[in-house]
Amino acid sequence: MSDPVLAGVDGSEHSLAAAEWAAREAVLRDVPLRLLHAAPPLPGDVVPHQAGETLRRVGERIVEGVIADLGARYPELRVRGAQSAEAPAEALLSAAHGAGLLVVGARGSGGFNGLAVGSVALRVAAAADRPVVVVPGPRPGGFGNGARPAGAVPQVVVGFDAHRPVGEVADFAFGAARTRGAVLRVVQAWAFPAEAVSPRTLFVAEEDRATWEDQEVLRLSDALRARQEQCPEVTVRTDVVLLHPAEALLNTARGADLLVVGSGAGRGGGEGRLGPVTHAVLHHAGCPVAVVPHAA
Repeated sequence: MSDPVLAGVDGSEHSLAAAEWAAREAVLRDVPLRLLHAAPPLPGDVVPHQAGETLRRVGERIVEGVIADLGARYPELRVRGAQSAEAPAEALLSAAHGAGLLVVGARGSGGFNGLAVGSVALRVAAAADRPVVVVPGPRPGGFGNGARPAGAVPQVVVGFDAHRPVGEVADFAFGAARTRGAVLRVVQAWAFPAEAVSPRTLFVAEEDRATWEDQEVLRLSDALRARQEQCPEVTVRTDVVLLHPAEALLNTARGADLLVVGSGAGRGGGEGRLGPVTHAVLHHAGCPVAVVPHAA
C-alpha cells in the first residue's frame, strides 16, 4: 500500500470529516495524503473573470486551512493539496488513478438537510476503479454513529457471500483489520432455500433450519480458510444470519470502525452498479463505508 490516499474537500462539515478520516488512514498506511478541491467554471456564456478568480481563491484557502489543521494534529503526516477545474465527481475520479484509496464525505456543501448521501459520493463510489471510503456525518436515529466505547477493540465488518466469494472485498477487509489491529467480523446473510417454499408448508421445522444454517456456516468457513491462514494475526469472527443482507450488515456495524462492501464492475455505469445492498448501506450506516470494486 504505497499509493497515496486521496480526499475531496469543499469546506463542508462532511468533507472535513472525510479529510480527518483520510489523514488517519494515511498515517496508518504510512503513505502521503492528497487533498483535492474542485471548482468547475461558473455556468453561463459570460462569466466575470473576477467571479471565477474569487472562487479559485476560496478553494485555495479551504485546502490550505485543512492542510494546516491536519499538519498540526498529525506531525508525521505528509500532505499536499491541489485544485481542479472539473466537476467534483469527475475531478476525483481523474485524480484517483494515482491513488490507492479515495475518501469522500457522504455529502458536500450542496444538497439539503436530511440528505444522507449526495450525488458526488454515489457517483465516485459507483464509478471508481479503486476502493472508495464514504464518511458519514452525524445521523440522529440512524444505525449507530460509528462511535466505539473507550477501551473497546476496533472492529472491521465485511459483507461476504460464500456462494459467490469476492476476493477483492475480502482482501481489502483483511488488510484493513490487520492495519488497525482490529477484529474482522464477516457477515453472511442467508435465506431459506427454494425447497423450503411449499404451498403445503406453513412453517419451517427447526431441525431443517438448523441443518441449512450449519451448511452456510461450513461453506463460509471453507471460503475464508485460505485468507485466515495467510493473515493469522487477524482475529476473525463470523456471523451467519437469517436476515436481509443490508439489515444484517447495518446491525453488525453499529459502533464499527469500518464497514466493507463491494461494487461489481461490468454491471453498467452510474448508481446501479452499486447494487441494492451497497446502496442501502451507504444511506443508513453510521460508520465509514468502504466500497471495493470487483470483477462481475
